[in-house]
Amino acid sequence: MKKSASHKTRVGFFVVLGTLILVAALYFIGNRQHIFSKNMQVFAVFQNVNGLQLGNNVRYSGINVGTVAAIEMVGEATIVVQMMVEEKTGAFIKKDAIATIGSDGLVGSMVVNILPGNENRFAITSGDTIPTYSKIGADDMLSTLNVTNENAALLTADLLKITNKILEGEGTLGALIADTTLTQNIHASLENLKNTTQGANTLINSLHEKLSKINMEKSAAGVLLNDTVTGNKMQRMVSNLEKSSRTVSETMGQLEGMVAEINTKKSTFNYLTQDEALPKTIDSTMQQIKEASQKLNENMEALKHNFLFRGYFRKLERQAKRQEKAANQ
Repeated sequence: MKKSASHKTRVGFFVVLGTLILVAALYFIGNRQHIFSKNMQVFAVFQNVNGLQLGNNVRYSGINVGTVAAIEMVGEATIVVQMMVEEKTGAFIKKDAIATIGSDGLVGSMVVNILPGNENRFAITSGDTIPTYSKIGADDMLSTLNVTNENAALLTADLLKITNKILEGEGTLGALIADTTLTQNIHASLENLKNTTQGANTLINSLHEKLSKINMEKSAAGVLLNDTVTGNKMQRMVSNLEKSSRTVSETMGQLEGMVAEINTKKSTFNYLTQDEALPKTIDSTMQQIKEASQKLNENMEALKHNFLFRGYFRKLERQAKRQEKAANQ
């Protein structure tokens, strides 16, 4: 009996101890997951959650303030993350706060970091959606690094090809490095340039010496440079040329004015050359004169046959015949 009672006592002790440990573990886990605290729902929309899972922590300014309650994809590259945030901490989170997804350390699990905003707005309420900012993930960085490495490899290969060609003497740079004849030509060109420079210096010194020997009082150059009378004559010549130029300009201006006046509609020349109605008027007048001449001829022919003027016209015909006969004799 004693052994049975002792066994039951030990069993009951371990059961009670296990129950206490289970309750403590549940409380500890629930406290870490904010199950027993009063929470509020906050949403954020991401294009990529970078491996975020349910139950991951939500941090505000580095402090755990909640957990991830749900992750739902509502469209292409549109993922809604539901977060359970403590109400006592949510009072400090403003509506312009920004949510990002990061890692807990170098190899830790993913967490949602809420960064304070710059403007003093109202605090968030349950059901609000805060703005998000997507950081570059490790996969993106590795992909970019891979592309960079490939480009570096291609660039290194191209540089190696260029270096080999230069060492083999191909191209201008290779010829400059490998071709000894070209190097000698360059040295010769530099030597010629040096000689040319020395010759130019010698010529300048010679000119300076010759100019120093010029007699400024008796030579023609000296007279031109020092004689004020000659200078005044030159000034008068330039002044006369300037006056002549002004006279020519004025004459050209007058000619332009005359041409412009001729081109106006009021001038006789322009009237004779530009008026379209004048030729028509002249044609009409000539037509009328032609018709009048025809009528006059008809009237004269009628007068010849009239008995009152018939004798006069016959007399004129006889006189014309006598004059023609006299001219023939």
